[in-house]
Amino acid sequence: MSNNPAASGAKPSRSVLFGAAFLMATSAIGPGFLTQTSTFTAKHGASLALVIVLVILMDITAQMNIWSVISVSGMRAQDVANKLLPGLGVIIAILVAIGGLAFNVGNVGGVALGFNAMLGLDQKIGAVIAGCLGILIFVNKNAKTIMDKVATVLATVILVTVLAVAIKSQPPMGEVAKGLGSFGQLFDKETDMFTALTTILGGSCGGYIAFSGAHRLLDAGISGAENVGHVRRSVIQGCGTSGMVRILLFLAVLGTCTVGTTWVAENAQIITDAAKGGNPAAEAFRLAAGDLGYRLFGLCLFSAGVSSVVGAAFTSVSFLKTLHPMIAKYERQCVIGFIAFSTLMMVIVGNAAQLLIVAGAFNGLILPITLGVMLIASRSKRIVGENYKHPMWMIVLGVIVVAIALYSGIQSVPKIMDLFG
Repeated sequence: MSNNPAASGAKPSRSVLFGAAFLMATSAIGPGFLTQTSTFTAKHGASLALVIVLVILMDITAQMNIWSVISVSGMRAQDVANKLLPGLGVIIAILVAIGGLAFNVGNVGGVALGFNAMLGLDQKIGAVIAGCLGILIFVNKNAKTIMDKVATVLATVILVTVLAVAIKSQPPMGEVAKGLGSFGQLFDKETDMFTALTTILGGSCGGYIAFSGAHRLLDAGISGAENVGHVRRSVIQGCGTSGMVRILLFLAVLGTCTVGTTWVAENAQIITDAAKGGNPAAEAFRLAAGDLGYRLFGLCLFSAGVSSVVGAAFTSVSFLKTLHPMIAKYERQCVIGFIAFSTLMMVIVGNAAQLLIVAGAFNGLILPITLGVMLIASRSKRIVGENYKHPMWMIVLGVIVVAIALYSGIQSVPKIMDLFG
């Protein structure tokens, strides 16, 4: 049973469960998601198919475990960790907040990239406008309603756009099928596939993303062992949505870089080069669908960025509330400060595309820690109660995900900083 009896009595509504799934999916389908997948598809081609499938399976497994423990315990992730080991929640809160900041700097940059693709606006000017938009949305008393509407439009625009370009680009499905069997390349040091795995995994469920939907359910009063089945179905909905968009984006970019079964190195190089200071995802869509595709994808980046700026800031600060009661007391001001600081960093550092890739890699390194803590907590009666038994198959799969993510992270560390190059 839940440690929060008042909350566990609430009956979950479909709208709340769908909202949590949608929040998680739209948190994942941000500028980083779009930039990372486009860049690594152009670099690895059909071989990335195996990484895409692995990431989706690992994403579902990780979030299924994390959401279940949070829901059953009725506690936020940092509180679960603190109850497991005093002080551990503080460490996790700091790690998640740092990862959230890294992503949020990139999210601000994502809006700037969107402005640049749509209107040709300078990235630094676009970043300032992005920060102001995020703050204006958050200070509005109807912020949650506004964000829900923005997120709905975002998902629709991205899904339709990516689907259209995936069909138009005619990806080589035979090569994709071969790519699914390319296990040898995964362990080939020359291909550097572990960096792609760690980065894309981090952009899917690393850092704050894995906790956004679960914490939203707690805010809605949905917790307790009696609701865990509904919570898990919500995970499948969210991960299924983000996974479908990632597959379509992979196919769209792959088709852009392939004619028939012939790899067009020139197109791939254009997209890869754009990651060093441009807009790789938008360049892929320009090559596939011309100027209209480029500007339409700019709209996708803009929408994804605006949605993610507020979401990342709010979730990150919700973790920091553990550190000091003043943060909890002035939560709204802290979120505004978080967005403002992210904007300043983007203006100073620049290079949004590279920041989004590095942020994904950093959050991928955090995942084995946070998931490992949740798996240990799932066996603690002090946290999940006397009557709840966490399924052994979920624990086993979770341990496998931790092992793969940890190994992949260790292998990719030397290459992660090279992403700035």
